[in-house]
Amino acid sequence: MVIDLTVDDQAPARTERPDSPEQLAEALQAAAAAAEKVVPVGGGRLLGLGNPPARFDVALSTRGLNRIVEFSPADLVVSVEAGVTLEELDAELSRAGMCLPLDPPAGPGHTVGGVLASAMSGPLALRFGRSREFVIGLRVALPDGRLVASGGRVVKNVSGYDMNKLHQGALGTLGVMVAASFKVFPRPLAELTLESQPEDPWAEAERALRLPQQPVALELDSAGGLLARFWGTQEGVARMHRELGWQETAAGRWESRGARGAGWAEPVWAWLSVPRAQLRRVLDGLPAGARWLASPGLGVAHWLGALGLPELRSARTAAESTGGTLVLVAAPRSLKDEFDAWGAPPPNLDWMQRLRTAFDPKHTLSPGRFVV
Repeated sequence: MVIDLTVDDQAPARTERPDSPEQLAEALQAAAAAAEKVVPVGGGRLLGLGNPPARFDVALSTRGLNRIVEFSPADLVVSVEAGVTLEELDAELSRAGMCLPLDPPAGPGHTVGGVLASAMSGPLALRFGRSREFVIGLRVALPDGRLVASGGRVVKNVSGYDMNKLHQGALGTLGVMVAASFKVFPRPLAELTLESQPEDPWAEAERALRLPQQPVALELDSAGGLLARFWGTQEGVARMHRELGWQETAAGRWESRGARGAGWAEPVWAWLSVPRAQLRRVLDGLPAGARWLASPGLGVAHWLGALGLPELRSARTAAESTGGTLVLVAAPRSLKDEFDAWGAPPPNLDWMQRLRTAFDPKHTLSPGRFVV
């Protein structure tokens, strides 16, 4: 697959594609020594996330880091390099009856490192939590050429911080993840996908969430359509089917219509995250005809379309009034120049800046893209 390395209308002067963590660390160290600015690239699926880079000299690809280092089904642990795609990993895990419940939007083609750097979760987070819940170890290349490990078999964390969590969602600004270890899960004995188009979709979503066996994923679209996914025993999922009374549909609906579908090429993509009790109010405040896909049990929604500045400002104000956020995942450069991708600075901004300076004092990595 050819990856477009352009980030917000900027193309790199050159691309590095190392074949090992050690080569990547050396390439990163050399770029830092030459005062070059580096953007790490995995599958390229979420390169639009964040603000435009202040400078973009080197695209540092992780796709050459594509090995499954160790898989221990008995211990429910897998260790992989950052350039392995979720599809490649799933194929390996499925042979042993295991899975890693990461289902970020806009797939396929996500790499392990890219998913962790963006901290973008999908609807399966309803049952399994976000990626930080089951990452047990990371290996990271720093701009000074060091390879450092945290969590997992190493146990210790760098400088007393929980680096497993700090690197996730930081867009590679604290270092480039080169490998990760995960807790994996047994694949279900039975799986069932149900859909409904009820009169009151929000009430029906709450009814589904109150079932004795909650769905592992639940989505609501702006047209009022609901999609629920159940995992368990054949008897268990059949019982939930009877209780809910929705229509059975193919599991492939999650690919074609759900959060991993291909229809994510809209000019603007905004990611809303609010307290789940406030999600309906925030979405009801969007312009008439707004197209969105929400996870009612998570308080998360993806809003897609030709969104304008006034609408985005109004929606961000509504989201932030609840303690939530609106983040730009994709948008034209002209819009990003007027509308910060991240919104109001977090209360711990000073601490984040100190941490960034400690790990990347020259701001070699993705300068300008993240909050710090």
